[in-house]
Amino acid sequence: MSCVPRLVVAAPSSGSGKTTVATGLMAAFAARGLAVSPHKVGPDYIDPGYHALATGRPGRNLDAYLCGPELVAPLFLHGARGCDLAVVEGVMGMYDGAAGEGELASTAHVAKLLRAPVVLVVDASSQSRSVAALVHGFASWDPEVRVGGVILNKVASDRHEELLRDALDSAGVPVLGALRRAEQVNTPSRHLGLVPVAERRGAAVEAVAAMAAQVADGCDLAALEALARSAGAVPGGSVPWTPVLPAHGRPSRSDGQRAPLVAVAGGEAFTFSYAEHTELLAAAGAEVVTFDPLRDESLPEGTAGLVVGGGFPEVYAAELSANEPLRKAVAALAESGAPVAAECAGLLYLCRELDGLPMCGVLDATARMSERLTLGYRDAVAVSDSVLAPAGTRMRGHEFHRTVVEPGAGTAPAWGVRAPDRRVEGFVHQGVHASYLHTHWAAEPGVARRFVERCRTS
Repeated sequence: MSCVPRLVVAAPSSGSGKTTVATGLMAAFAARGLAVSPHKVGPDYIDPGYHALATGRPGRNLDAYLCGPELVAPLFLHGARGCDLAVVEGVMGMYDGAAGEGELASTAHVAKLLRAPVVLVVDASSQSRSVAALVHGFASWDPEVRVGGVILNKVASDRHEELLRDALDSAGVPVLGALRRAEQVNTPSRHLGLVPVAERRGAAVEAVAAMAAQVADGCDLAALEALARSAGAVPGGSVPWTPVLPAHGRPSRSDGQRAPLVAVAGGEAFTFSYAEHTELLAAAGAEVVTFDPLRDESLPEGTAGLVVGGGFPEVYAAELSANEPLRKAVAALAESGAPVAAECAGLLYLCRELDGLPMCGVLDATARMSERLTLGYRDAVAVSDSVLAPAGTRMRGHEFHRTVVEPGAGTAPAWGVRAPDRRVEGFVHQGVHASYLHTHWAAEPGVARRFVERCRTS
């Protein structure tokens, strides 16, 4: 297991074509009959949806900031169980990590933690011989990072490709593929990045197939597979992460007691979630059921707790508001004291209104779109006891939104944000924990255990 073949797909900067190449590689290898494990560096929720389409397996994130460096290899091995090969898509530029934290959470950092060879995707559209200097710099900057090959993207012509290959002969890094500029796959974006798979499934399937065809036609798949197989054992003697609690930490329950049902919001409006969250809830003894707030007019029968993750409620505000029966059901569940955990989009859904449209009214707060993008990692500490954590619990999170929430009265804050600024954030009220922070529960498995216990007793 710890010797699973693997590649990290990196780039000098965002916009170079990492997603196209990584997703295309996943799909192309899968078409060859390989079981491919898909991974994404950082907190991104959208790219893993395309990875899942390409491979038929859940896309999983590897985030050394949210989870800590020590969990990167175990989480990787957990996702790669039973797979023939793993492809890890990087984030931003290869050496770009958490602001002010050096290499932490960068693609290079994760590649080193996994001891995985790197394929560098270079946007060659405005250069020829200079590409050799660029690649040489990235390959030699950190001797612990092994750049095993280059894929040239946005190549203009056969002559352009010849010039690029000639230049790279002196860089000592093999060219493993060249993709033409005219063949770029159309993956529509909006204010927070690519449009999620759930919102354009038919078109997304076609886009992934096009990526696979483009990569298979322009890349040396045999050489890329050989590079992946050159990776040795994952360092540190790591064993796969597991959501299953050790025997001494499992919640107590009497024989015959029914598992509490935890409803998890899904559908087009709520697409941001980590696969490990539902695995942790199930391992803690919950029955996890997904529902769609755009279409379902009631919560699943017997709902004892509710999880509403991130997504794009601002895009679907009118439809969410029009589903009045479900809004009332959510409000009634919260009023009963049942545990409710909401992140970012879930926070907006629980407000009185979003852009003037009625929402669930669980929180005395209003939300609206803004022009300002709030983005970045956060170091936080729980300032109030809640269904997720006791006061004093330290967790790391990530903010990514273009909305503003204006609170009313009657709630306590959820988090004290310690870095990069000092402020309080979020809401704790009865059984409700709502916040802009996206957190990764694998970093603190007690979150899921505590939530399920509250579902049993509330």
